[in-house]
Amino acid sequence: MSRPTIPDLAKAANVSISTVDRVLNGRDPVRPQTAERVLNAARQIGFHGVTAIARRLEHDKPVIKFGFLLKQSHRKLYQMWSDILVAATEAFPDAHGRAIVRFMDDLAPDKAAEAIYALSREADVIGMITSDHPQVNHAVDGLASENIPVVTMISDISTASRAGFVGNDCVKKGRTAAWFIAGLNGNGGKVSVFVGSHRYLAQDLNEMGFRSYFRETAPGFQMLETIATLEEPEIAYEATRRLLQTEPNWVGLYVAGGGITGVMRALREDGGPAAKRLVVIAHELTNETRAGLAEGLIKVVLSHPAKLLGETLVRAMAEALSADRSPTVSQHIVPFEFYNATNI
Repeated sequence: MSRPTIPDLAKAANVSISTVDRVLNGRDPVRPQTAERVLNAARQIGFHGVTAIARRLEHDKPVIKFGFLLKQSHRKLYQMWSDILVAATEAFPDAHGRAIVRFMDDLAPDKAAEAIYALSREADVIGMITSDHPQVNHAVDGLASENIPVVTMISDISTASRAGFVGNDCVKKGRTAAWFIAGLNGNGGKVSVFVGSHRYLAQDLNEMGFRSYFRETAPGFQMLETIATLEEPEIAYEATRRLLQTEPNWVGLYVAGGGITGVMRALREDGGPAAKRLVVIAHELTNETRAGLAEGLIKVVLSHPAKLLGETLVRAMAEALSADRSPTVSQHIVPFEFYNATNI
């Protein structure tokens, strides 16, 4: 049986002979997806130059510095996201990726804008989670004019200059939290929602979905005023203690922002009937929320699929660097996962 030829390879990869020639000899650039298709076809038909093709494709990959701007470094959640994003960058098949991770311990908008500018001096493209504020948006607008794209993760911002967003359908997520609380409290009662800050669009939309579900579907429940924790566990702790003491018919809490460890601490310390009756819905499966599920302090965790979000974000960031990308904002909505004490 004769060895497969270049025309055989072109036919197997559904490309032209000249495209195969460019892949083999590197005379002109070929789109990474096309080159990968040629390589896969070469492997399938036993083409003799597979090793040379693979070596050339690896050599021709661009070097991309992926900058990630996350929130407080002392929070284990953002350390977890750092690890996930570094791993996604290193595994990204279409480039030699270098992950540059920076944290914002001061969440004030002016500090966030400074952090964005500082990271832009190190990175080719930025993926970030931050508040929606004119100073933040102005920084993103400035980077767009310098061809440094910004892709938001988990919580979006409102400027049209951002290149894309990767995260959940936040309204649907809030309505799902409400569905669980209503379903686990047949007699109704008072429910509340904690957000870190209304400057995070994701949390604002979570709250919107949460309230709309009760308004439309579960009129036997009464909504309490939303409490902003400023992402601080101590504020969430004090708020939980106060509501346990002053609201005897408090049956449901949705923690849509930071502060869940403070909520768990208050429930552990109280230990009374009100604390045991309270249905708590939280975000993100971490070691802390996993412990809360196991202890029965949290009933359900709604979590981003961490690995999928990391991979989707890195790919969206790489695509944002393409010279022929669409000028419209790319939206990548990933599903959220459900966890309770039985499936952790």
